[in-house]
Amino acid sequence: MDYIILIVTLTILTETTYVLIRKFKPYRANTRKIYVDTSVLIDGRIVNIAKTGFLSGDLLIPKGVLVELQLLADGKDNEKRTRARAGLENIAELERIPGVYTDIVKGNKNNKVDEELLWLAKENKGVILTVDYNLIKVAEASKIEVLNINDLSLAVRTEFLPGEKATIKITNKGSSDKQGVGHLEDDTMVIVENASSKVGKEVAVEFVRFYETSSGMMIFAKLA
Repeated sequence: MDYIILIVTLTILTETTYVLIRKFKPYRANTRKIYVDTSVLIDGRIVNIAKTGFLSGDLLIPKGVLVELQLLADGKDNEKRTRARAGLENIAELERIPGVYTDIVKGNKNNKVDEELLWLAKENKGVILTVDYNLIKVAEASKIEVLNINDLSLAVRTEFLPGEKATIKITNKGSSDKQGVGHLEDDTMVIVENASSKVGKEVAVEFVRFYETSSGMMIFAKLA
């Protein structure tokens, strides 16, 4: 009985110590404040980027973002639930990366999640890390600096030219009856003409033209 009480006591002390450490993290002055939104945590690429050391600053996750992830993780939509749980796991992964300072911060509880991010970034002269197109546009209109992971991905992607060839797997039909859709290794979408009958198969394609947006790049191709 005494052994069980000792174990329970140690468990409570461990959890309490963890909460206190999280609550009383030292204030880091003169460091760049990077406010992370829900879309970035669900996207997951932030973990690998943080491991490279290219993110210079504190990664701050507003409490509203954490609550939003928790609500999605407990929701009925299977896809959203899976992605939200992955987002929560990514927070834990970020906290384990040496040299990366991550913390949960309080915002204005009366604000919605995006409003909270905008308010925190403006009040603390920080930046917003996101892949949310609408949030990016609102932040830019509010003169708030944005770090868009999709822009980073575009900047470091492998360069392709019209006429180059590659082999991809057609995974879906496109918006047109004749189109097939596949992806390169870096997840770039490739739309292939006359490939709707090739779903599930690997095909050789020739790149025709490229279309870039802040939400990513699409390549239009034909069967080689």
